[in-house]
Amino acid sequence: MGNNTLHGVNLTGWLTLESWVTPELFAEAGALDEEALVTALGRRRYADYVRNHRATFVTREDFARIAARGFNAVRIPVPWYVYGDEGPEPGPYVGCAELVDEALEWAEEIGLKVVFALAMSPGGPHSDNGIAPDNADCHVTRDEILEVVYALAKRYAHRTGFFGLELADEPVLQVRRGLALTDGVPVHRLRNYYREAYELVRSAAGEDVVVIMPDGGVARGWGRFMAQRHYRNVWLDCHLDRPAAHVDVSGPAGVRRLVRALEGRLREARRADMPVMVGKWSSSLPVADSQMTPEGRIALERVYTSEQLHAYEKCPAWFFNTWKTSGKLAAWDARVALATFERGMIV
Repeated sequence: MGNNTLHGVNLTGWLTLESWVTPELFAEAGALDEEALVTALGRRRYADYVRNHRATFVTREDFARIAARGFNAVRIPVPWYVYGDEGPEPGPYVGCAELVDEALEWAEEIGLKVVFALAMSPGGPHSDNGIAPDNADCHVTRDEILEVVYALAKRYAHRTGFFGLELADEPVLQVRRGLALTDGVPVHRLRNYYREAYELVRSAAGEDVVVIMPDGGVARGWGRFMAQRHYRNVWLDCHLDRPAAHVDVSGPAGVRRLVRALEGRLREARRADMPVMVGKWSSSLPVADSQMTPEGRIALERVYTSEQLHAYEKCPAWFFNTWKTSGKLAAWDARVALATFERGMIV
């Protein structure tokens, strides 16, 4: 591991289905997300879809290729219904605890570290009323989610490949804009969840496992939060795969300005006095110039990728989003986006 930094890839769209990763699974049913897929296919056919996808989309061979490419870690989104009928109210969703076990075994055999991220979006969209409960885009309570956090930490405590547990994947924070508040989870409720989850991870797995908290797209506001001496091995996570900065990226100078804006977000997050990792980043530029040729865009995305690799080198960890897509999306699939970069730039 050298200086013990993690340079890895996400395994997005494996244990939970993502329409942008495997659109063919959704196209026939005319569904846009996994919940709609259940409705369109029916529970039995949906379950067959999911089991077949999980068994074939990511295998041990993928883990071996990830390591051979120079990465030393994977970030695996794990659904809240990972334990199936043994967990909290899974409904039609199919558990996958045995696959999570297998993934950790593959990683340990090959020499990769694993960060598990609980695949839920506190404050995100929810089919019932447009807004999710405080701590999940699902139909279960916070206490039940905390039970899953504890169970995961206890199950993999003291395993050599288990590096960290991220307490959510894509939280959506409520923020004030003028006189109005946006939809999302209030920051104090998310903080309370993080504190409770931290204590459970520590009681189940000790102090060596890193507890990771996504910042919800808001880098400021985490100062003095869990940075006291009482807390150990706590990291903040910034997701930078979809930058919101409005920058003209029609040339290399604009691309570099965009990267400087991302660096600004990291600097702001570091004011919380916690290590800050980049849980998701990509080679995708935010705006497509109608006059730009495909070749020109590829060249600029390479500049964007190179500049980001340099910008994130001081982070304790970064994870490209994602390892694979069925259509080999050029700016999102690590096998394509990072294929022409020297191994030494990744390690």
